Amino acid sequence: MEYLGLPAVSLAGHDKGTLLCVVGMEGERLLLADGRRRKVQNPKRKQFKHIVFIEATAHSGPWTNKSIRKYLSGVQELVCQVTTK
Repeated sequence: MEYLGLPAVSLAGHDKGTLLCVVGMEGERLLLADGRRRKVQNPKRKQFKHIVFIEATAHSGPWTNKSIRKYLSGVQELVCQVTTK
């Protein structure tokens, strides 16, 4: 499965509950960024068991901090709309 660009929520660690975007893979770990606290230049490494993916259209670049922030804000609005109904 291709994970690049998928939105995910952290389930463990100091960033628990944070909405992140998959920006790459490193072995058995995913590289995650949110464009604010975790930049594309220094992504967070997390194991698959510590995240859950959100069903949404994957981000399709360009891979800049600004574009990831914009994409994740749209995903956050979508999630809020679904949970409040």
